[in-house]
Amino acid sequence: MQFRSLGRSGLRVSLVGLGCNNFGGRIDDAAAAKVIDAAIDHGITLFDTADIYGEKAGSERALGQLLGARRKDIVLASKFGMKMFHGGQGGSRRYIISAVEESLTRLKSDWIDLYQFHTPDPLTPIDETLRALEDIVTQGKVRYTGCSNMPAWQVADAQWTARDLGLSGFASAQDEYSLLKRGAEKDLIPALAHYGLGLLPYFPLANGALTGKYKRNAPMPEGARLTKLPERAGQIFSDANWTKIEALSDFCEARGKTLVELAFSWLAAQPVVSSVIAGATKPAQIAANVKAADWALTAEDLAEIDQITA
Repeated sequence: MQFRSLGRSGLRVSLVGLGCNNFGGRIDDAAAAKVIDAAIDHGITLFDTADIYGEKAGSERALGQLLGARRKDIVLASKFGMKMFHGGQGGSRRYIISAVEESLTRLKSDWIDLYQFHTPDPLTPIDETLRALEDIVTQGKVRYTGCSNMPAWQVADAQWTARDLGLSGFASAQDEYSLLKRGAEKDLIPALAHYGLGLLPYFPLANGALTGKYKRNAPMPEGARLTKLPERAGQIFSDANWTKIEALSDFCEARGKTLVELAFSWLAAQPVVSSVIAGATKPAQIAANVKAADWALTAEDLAEIDQITA
């Protein structure tokens, strides 16, 4: 396993991270325990969850139940700000102080390594959010903070505000980024690079479109993720994306590799990426994800991929 710094911070994270959105809902605790064991055995240290994952914060509860003494051996990341089952949401001081306490209780931990603002709050000034986050860092409840789903201008505004107020600011940003979703390259990634934030891309396989299991003009595979999400599938499987997927498949086949290997290794080749977060429901998926990031793409490979997908 390779390790990288989270942006310009001193926090080191595994190149492949574990998305824990399946815990506490899609899979039961017994299955989650096997995934956790496999992740730790394969050297994964970054475990990413959120207070909205699972049924009624079930993902955090599952991690709190299952990690035990291994909690100290991982980098535990969670998120706040999206609407919870009890109605709470946002980035106000009042909400952040209560949200972090609830997460810590569910996680059975005294601290969260990376606490991420899950989505912008148009009702709360960013300086209020940043000051509240700084307070819980000072109190030792949180080690680092990050943002998620923020447009580039808001990332820049937040970092400038943090500097002006003498606050730590965000260490990372978690956003959608993949071979089929490269919009972040226009403004967001240059902003992250300039301000020293590490990118934690989610949906690295484009909701499964880059697994190789889907074929143009063929029936959708039974039980597959996008089969259950027809609206999302309709957005992803445009004619343009099918052309890209097929060209990428040919690229991989000529090199004896898979689409999954390409998806992970391409993200790993991007300088701003600190860790590639991927969910798993079975231990075998953990092994496949870790192996997938090992392909060292050449400059020529990257140029050819750009011609296909940019």
